[in-house]
Amino acid sequence: MRKTVIIASLFSTLFVTISCTNSNAKAKINEENLEQAKSRDSEIQKGAATIAFDKVEYDFGTVNEGDIVETTFKVTNAGKTDLIITNAQASCGCTVPTWPKEPIKPGDSADIEVSFNTSGKPNRQNKTITLTTNTESGREILTLKGSVIPKTN
Repeated sequence: MRKTVIIASLFSTLFVTISCTNSNAKAKINEENLEQAKSRDSEIQKGAATIAFDKVEYDFGTVNEGDIVETTFKVTNAGKTDLIITNAQASCGCTVPTWPKEPIKPGDSADIEVSFNTSGKPNRQNKTITLTTNTESGREILTLKGSVIPKTN
């Protein structure tokens, strides 16, 4: 039994030694991948995009049921890398956001337009729009609030 263990150890050591000496790791490096990694690393060092809003909440006051409430949130890229908004999801189907699909360059601004259909939504309302972004938190929340006077029959 002891001889078998010693022989197995010798074979495995020999196998590892031979397999390691026949490999040339430097020859396996793809220069294109190396350049892509350098470019990606320089973008990462700039940090995450930073987003700034002119407002994060819009109080539309009191409106009549059936009115369409519209507002615009101005978003500014306050970071050092492109700001990308990949999605804008409203808390219900009565609220529709329109957001910029192209990257926002550092220092540039864009508009997020939001419309809220008050039909069938009487009384106090509080709607949110969740933005999926490449900021550090990964998401930003905008709010619409106000009161809707119910229709009288």
